[in-house]
Amino acid sequence: MRPTALVYSSHDRCEYIHREFIIKRALESPDNKTIFHLPMSEEINNQHIDYGKFSSYYELFRPQGLQYYTFYWSEHLRKEDVDLFFRWLWSSQVVVLGGGESFIGFARYNALGEKFYNDRGLFRRILHERQDRGLMTAGFSAGADELGEYLTYDRNHPAGYGLARNIVTTLHIEPGKEGELYNLSKKYGHCLAFGLPNDSALGVHQGYLPSGNIWQVIWFIIDCSWDRPQDAFHIKTRQGVRIEHYYPDGRHWTFNGGDMMVRIMSPDNKWQTATMITNDGVYIDYWTQERVNYGSVEEILSNY
Repeated sequence: MRPTALVYSSHDRCEYIHREFIIKRALESPDNKTIFHLPMSEEINNQHIDYGKFSSYYELFRPQGLQYYTFYWSEHLRKEDVDLFFRWLWSSQVVVLGGGESFIGFARYNALGEKFYNDRGLFRRILHERQDRGLMTAGFSAGADELGEYLTYDRNHPAGYGLARNIVTTLHIEPGKEGELYNLSKKYGHCLAFGLPNDSALGVHQGYLPSGNIWQVIWFIIDCSWDRPQDAFHIKTRQGVRIEHYYPDGRHWTFNGGDMMVRIMSPDNKWQTATMITNDGVYIDYWTQERVNYGSVEEILSNY
């Protein structure tokens, strides 16, 4: 079992997150070493800038067989263009949803299905089909917001694509922004609210149990690999900041790299339970914060 969604916050192309969770995931396929990078959350004239920041990094891995593509939003797209867009979305080993404004990209992705196929939910459905097939979809900045349950950076807070079901995030977290995270937790009590500093990530995989309940595994990822002195202020993980979490009742928990969580949810979101697993193998009940006697992820899932 491994992540099929990667929700991350970064200052630049930090090596651990990008190489281990994006590049390696694409290169592992014997015949489909592909990354489809989507900068469509940017203003039209900035899409090439978003992609350009990544294409030079992707190019380093071309000798290993990596192929990478992009697609720019335009008011003048043709049906054959959009056919290609959805074909690449379906088949690429890794899809990366880029930066910008989450509500811009969200509207554009949905509009492609609505305008050309009379199916506003097409983009969302393909993302979930990718997840069911074990393919990786990553998102940073706007893309990270779009992969969660709600667009927390849109004042209207519409539902996101839900590849990280019942998870909401605030990005670029740093000391002094705890109130923002706590308010998010209170607003969406059925969701878990996480504050992601630069450079950190949540890896997520999820599905349905035979009981009809939903299971979810979350991997907590801390990246301290980016060490350019001029960027030291921006890389909060190198300053000791970890992934922050607030309960709706105000309690607090901090997650370290290598920690995990196993979560069980009812389809109607009225009930959930979770077990936290520390990076040294201690199992802790999420609600009581007391140790529990589990020995594996599989053992937890078998009880529900």
